[in-house]
Amino acid sequence: MDTDMKLLGLDSSGLVASVAVMEEDNLLGEYTVNYKKTHSQTLLPMLDEVARMIELDFNTLDAIAVAGGPGSFTGLRIGSATAKGLGLALNVPIVNVPTVDALAYNLAGHQALVCPLMDARRNQTYTGLYRFRQNEMEVVREQCAVGIDEIADGINRLGEAVVVLGDGVPVFRAYLREHLLVPWSEAPAHLGKQRAGAVAALGMKYFSEGRYESAKAHRPEYLRLSQAEREAAEKRAAAGRQEADA
Repeated sequence: MDTDMKLLGLDSSGLVASVAVMEEDNLLGEYTVNYKKTHSQTLLPMLDEVARMIELDFNTLDAIAVAGGPGSFTGLRIGSATAKGLGLALNVPIVNVPTVDALAYNLAGHQALVCPLMDARRNQTYTGLYRFRQNEMEVVREQCAVGIDEIADGINRLGEAVVVLGDGVPVFRAYLREHLLVPWSEAPAHLGKQRAGAVAALGMKYFSEGRYESAKAHRPEYLRLSQAEREAAEKRAAAGRQEADA
């Protein structure tokens, strides 16, 4: 009887759509696309293709790991809905892997401080700071939504060399060049964006530590209001000011 732990990893938190299947410490298959299509068009066909290529019986899955936020609101909803639906159908738990943690885990074992940067618009970034001791990840600053100036100041205060990665790097590159006072570099292209392999690998670790939830309980973590919610709040605030001035 096959008793090896088998886990499906999903990431649709950003521009990249990615699916992976791991069995213990073996990455059986991974399909990653960074192209101009919506995740609703790509994620399930990619999952079907990976399953076909590795002859996956979905009933052999023990858990589903998903990049649970922060990130694109639409992308997170698609990924979480896919994970939730599969989890309910297969009666397996969900490992909600913080998106920024998984992005940092692409660089497991790196000697420098690791700083993922996801573009959150308006000079904001979804980010965090991480160190690796051998392959063990230490969270220096938990994932957060802050201005690029705040995370750059935090890096400067630590005074350590840093490597940056994520879709925010080209957006903030000019700012980093001007304001970072420590040696810094960019991750190579094959490690610089979200990968479901990292979600699955970190998901395996978190699952072994008991960090999982039921499919019914799973919810994505947005960290901040959506654009529509922010605009509605701004309109309410403006209306309130007008009433106060009347």
